[in-house]
Amino acid sequence: MTTNVVVSEQPKQLRFKEYKRWLRVTLYTILLLTGQCTATLLGRLYFDKGGKSRWTASFVQSAGFPILLPLLFYSQKHAKSTKHPNIDSCKTKPKPSMICSFYLAFGLMMTAMDLLYAYGLQYLPLSTFTLVCASQLGFNAIFTFFLNSQKLTALIFNSIVVLTISVALLAINTESEDTKHLPKEKQIIGFFCSLAASATFSLHHSLLQIYFEKVIKTETLSAVMNMNFYPMLIATCGGSVGLVASGDWKNLQTEMKEFENGRVSYVMTLVWTAVMWQIACIGMLGLIFEVSSLFSTVIGNLELTITPILAVMGFGDKICRVKVIAFLLAIWGFLSYIYQHYLDDQKNKENRSNGLEFSKGEEQI
Repeated sequence: MTTNVVVSEQPKQLRFKEYKRWLRVTLYTILLLTGQCTATLLGRLYFDKGGKSRWTASFVQSAGFPILLPLLFYSQKHAKSTKHPNIDSCKTKPKPSMICSFYLAFGLMMTAMDLLYAYGLQYLPLSTFTLVCASQLGFNAIFTFFLNSQKLTALIFNSIVVLTISVALLAINTESEDTKHLPKEKQIIGFFCSLAASATFSLHHSLLQIYFEKVIKTETLSAVMNMNFYPMLIATCGGSVGLVASGDWKNLQTEMKEFENGRVSYVMTLVWTAVMWQIACIGMLGLIFEVSSLFSTVIGNLELTITPILAVMGFGDKICRVKVIAFLLAIWGFLSYIYQHYLDDQKNKENRSNGLEFSKGEEQI
């Protein structure tokens, strides 16, 4: 009699857990889209209104990490209070030196990625920049196939093809009314730096998934905050070294004086860029361990379909026919990914349902 009650309660418990999980996924999605979209627009505003230092633009992408200290302390305190000695003792914990080496590697990777993104933002119109960054989906599909055992389905392959065509169209049409004031060489540099940043970003995501699944083998708030905070600290140090070594720090006062919107606007642009990137990173890491690196990249690419529209409204970017075609192809690739995730989710639900029915049958026997 007791067994039947326990079994009947299992579907309710599973539904409640699934509901809580998707609430978290929704929250992380909002954080990622809001933070990434706002930070990208502010990054373009910095260069548009007189900013010239790529190392400054790179530095602020990670320099906001101190605002996460309260959340970091809370997550560690919560992890200690909920720690189960019997369960934790069964797990083989990685050595601190190994974890530190991962933090260092991810931090240096972020430094390079931030600098590449800064080149792209400086040398390309925002609408073109975001469309090139849509190639993250294609790169992520390749990296997850080789590193995360992600199946390369027909829908994902379709996305790779259309996104490649989209990027190729932009590559052969870099010159537009928005970039006539820039030399052709700088436009090409901006294009390939954006492409390289997208590849680095996707590799970063896939390696993060390996880190969570294979190295620390845990999916907790503490693990997410640690992987956000410490690599950001390393990336900030790397950005500081670059800022000093390049000599850009000497020109910060001059930049502030010459900024079109004034000194206060200059400071607030950099400060809020730093803050919004931190919000975006929390959302990104949350989606990685709640779902997968592929899903996190898909949601991040949704911002790349919103920003070109905002760029036309806020910065007066020109939308030529090539950009329209590239934009439609990017949407096509994005929807293909979303539909593949829908199919995977339905299949997982069926598997869980079949497993539950099987367990009920065993209990009755």
